[in-house]
Amino acid sequence: MSAQTARAPAPQSPILLRENVGSIAVLTLNRPAARNSLSEGLIAELHAALTAIHDDKNVRALVIAANGPAFSAGHDMKELTARRSDADRGRAYFAQIMNACSAMMQAIVQLPKPVVAAVQGVATAAGCQLVASCDLAVASEAASFATPGVDIGLFCSTPMVALSRNVPRKQAMEMLLTGEPVDATTAQSLGLVNRVVPPGTERDAAIALAQKVALKSAYTIKLGKQAFYRQAEMNLADAYRYAAEVMTENMMARDAEEGIGAFIEKREPKWQDK
Repeated sequence: MSAQTARAPAPQSPILLRENVGSIAVLTLNRPAARNSLSEGLIAELHAALTAIHDDKNVRALVIAANGPAFSAGHDMKELTARRSDADRGRAYFAQIMNACSAMMQAIVQLPKPVVAAVQGVATAAGCQLVASCDLAVASEAASFATPGVDIGLFCSTPMVALSRNVPRKQAMEMLLTGEPVDATTAQSLGLVNRVVPPGTERDAAIALAQKVALKSAYTIKLGKQAFYRQAEMNLADAYRYAAEVMTENMMARDAEEGIGAFIEKREPKWQDK
């Protein structure tokens, strides 16, 4: 082969990895060199994976993890800035990305299976939003969380939606107004994460937590997760009215009949997920 022969470009690594650990699907953000920033491509791949998992009966829970030192640095600012040269200075593209990211975050909430974040490093801006959008979160002691958009003149308005539904108002506003990071222990005290574990163990701990939930009736988990998020947006009277309807529907389910029977008979229930 001559020196002038062009070399084939090296194959690029997938930006999102998927594996199954038993009944647990694990999605791993795989843009470590870009601090796992949520590029247009990564947002699309995450959303597509969530769509595929939605009706996959073999998957009972999902873990979202990341490779490299950062969990996710948020939106890909280089990608966004490149569109400043568009005729509209990027307005249409910015709207497209923000709406696509918001739809992906909502797909996590709407997934009928529990979603657990495994956070090994920094989670900032939309990366923090991703953690807050998951149902549960396990963080390494080395993890930290921030909404630092204000430092670059860009208030974290979309991350604010998920953040303010996880932590008290005053603490959410402090994170949003100062941009200062909080460590994993503080994040746990605020309600942003469930558990803090030694560095390097967060992925296994998140899978173990997901496996605990996966032992339950998938029908019951689906019903309960949907009800949890719906009632949170209602006033007290409407929330109780709705929750009573859900409880009634749940009582009529085969798995509730089986589970209650197993409890009374002091045996393990046999779920049929219906």
